[in-house]
Amino acid sequence: MPRTRQELERAAADAELWLDSLDPATSRADDPIDLRRIGLALRSLAVEQRELDEGVAAARANGRSWSEIGLVLGISRQAARERYGQPAQRA
Repeated sequence: MPRTRQELERAAADAELWLDSLDPATSRADDPIDLRRIGLALRSLAVEQRELDEGVAAARANGRSWSEIGLVLGISRQAARERYGQPAQRA
């Protein structure tokens, strides 16, 4: 499963393109509503990941420690810093 926001966004876009290309005459997925639901959930994950990334950045900008952020996320301070401490990799 994609992990970064960028990977989530790319996977959702790829899924939409594929679903739009399905031809009911040649595909067994005559009503891909169930598959579209997965694609919509993936897009929602990307939006929520962006909100989380921005929330962590705002907390850091306001002087919050990695320990505090990790506590809220339910992970160690080191894991929080490794995951969110390098914005260039999260973009």
